[in-house]
Amino acid sequence: MCGIFAILDGPDSKGTIQDHSSSAKLLLQRLIHRGPDGHGFHCSQYGWLGHCRLAVVDPQGGKQPFVDGSLCWIANGEIFNHAELRTSLDRRLESQSDCAVIGPLWKKLGDCMPQALDGQFALVALDETTGAWIAARDQVGICPLFMGRHRDGTIWFASELKSLVDDCDQVEIVQPGTAWKFDGHQLQKVTWYRPSWILDPNVPDGLPEMDELRKRLIGAVSKRLMSDAPFGFLLSGGLDSSLIASIAVRLKTEHSGCRAASKEIHTFSLGLPGAPDLAAARSVADFLGTTHHEFHFTLKEAIEAVPKVAWHMETVEQIRTAVPTYLLSMRVRELGFKMVLSGEGADEIFGGYLYFHRAPDPQALFEETVRKVTRLHQFDVARADRAPMACGLEVRFPFLDRDLMDFAMSIDPKHKMVDATKRPDGRHSQMEKYLLRKAFDSAGSIKWLPEEVLWRQKEQFSDGIGYAWVDYLRQHSAGRLTTSEWEQRKNRFPIATPRTPEQYWMRELFDNHFVANRPGGSSAASLLPDGRSLACSTPEALSWDPNWQSLTADISGRTMAGIHLAATPPSGIVAI
Repeated sequence: MCGIFAILDGPDSKGTIQDHSSSAKLLLQRLIHRGPDGHGFHCSQYGWLGHCRLAVVDPQGGKQPFVDGSLCWIANGEIFNHAELRTSLDRRLESQSDCAVIGPLWKKLGDCMPQALDGQFALVALDETTGAWIAARDQVGICPLFMGRHRDGTIWFASELKSLVDDCDQVEIVQPGTAWKFDGHQLQKVTWYRPSWILDPNVPDGLPEMDELRKRLIGAVSKRLMSDAPFGFLLSGGLDSSLIASIAVRLKTEHSGCRAASKEIHTFSLGLPGAPDLAAARSVADFLGTTHHEFHFTLKEAIEAVPKVAWHMETVEQIRTAVPTYLLSMRVRELGFKMVLSGEGADEIFGGYLYFHRAPDPQALFEETVRKVTRLHQFDVARADRAPMACGLEVRFPFLDRDLMDFAMSIDPKHKMVDATKRPDGRHSQMEKYLLRKAFDSAGSIKWLPEEVLWRQKEQFSDGIGYAWVDYLRQHSAGRLTTSEWEQRKNRFPIATPRTPEQYWMRELFDNHFVANRPGGSSAASLLPDGRSLACSTPEALSWDPNWQSLTADISGRTMAGIHLAATPPSGIVAI
């Protein structure tokens, strides 16, 4: 993936694009971490388009912005069905880059173009004859995209907020599955992805077809092996990342879209010495025969990384998890890898977090999974994009494949309910993500994973890399605050008021980076999500248990006392 930046004409433009050309080049540089392999820009009377490139597919011929006649476009992401789309076009494209199809496809399909793209993407395309343009984002919001409105009426787009807040008075998130389009006169927002599981409030009644589920996940992994650059797999030793690596090992000799298909599979894990995830990851790597890289970090190293990670994350959420993600990504990138696959998304679509044990009924579980999936772009997916891309490392997410996701979300949620008293197969309890586990439980003649990993309880990443990290961050954050500062927190932060000392520090960092003395600062603060949560729940799910509503927000799985089996809850939970 890459970094993109654009300044475009809008219906109320009072200035000219050229007025911003000098500052645009500097603002593009703020995204250089996303694309350290090169950058370029294209300027015309209707728009300024800039791109920072991370070369993963067609390193020689994929330089952006693309210019084809009157069309110009930039993209961040990967289009996995680009070979198929090429056959639908009426001419041959010179570049073999997956993103080269976007402009010609827009010319052919018009504003329906995003629906034809199977991938993770954020894009801007401009017709320099008419001044018409479109900016779109993938269905989950894997690739970040922000929109800014300048006082002179121009419309700005950027991969990250840091390129907008100093110049635009208003900033907003381009929502997943949406596009903004301009026909030269009228600016319009359109939603191109609204599946039935989002639109229909009724519980779906699809059957849990294990063979189909397995087939779709294998297909999702296969298409994401498309790469001309060295790649590997983030491996926590939990179910989700282990399954992805296991599938890839089975596919490596038959995949034709990957030049490294015949080489060894590399896996990467990180933790404090003795962390729960490290031993599990080693077990999986030994079972699969991967070339495994295990990294350790120190608490001092992690705490010193917090301000830099907060600058990259551009939010107050997920920082504690983003820090080890960043430290791992930095080490992976230093080894020469540019792309990795990861297991994000499985917990959201299958109800895998420990708090799902308390779901009162299938309707409540289904509604919560919808909330979790549609908000991923501000939580786990934001962290899984920003922390690695801070190091120039692209991450791909097979569980968030559109076909797989739509299939999984159509399954009757009664089959996703957790019930430890039931053993549907006569052996295993109906634990979280039972369907996914069962789909790969010695299917056919293949043993996909060791039994103890396939049926391992969920361990959230910030816990699994070492419980001491979460506890130390909480203690360090509390030690930074005076009693007076804590008592005045609502006055200082009326928007997204912190509920814990840890949140206070993250809110302080966010304000220093993106709010104070910036034209778009107050607008940026309004984008912060409601972070009330226990064990990664949404705020709405706190109503499932009366005891939860009197506790402060903490995403640690250890807050699920009586459910989490590996450790006791973290100390110091205080009332809101």
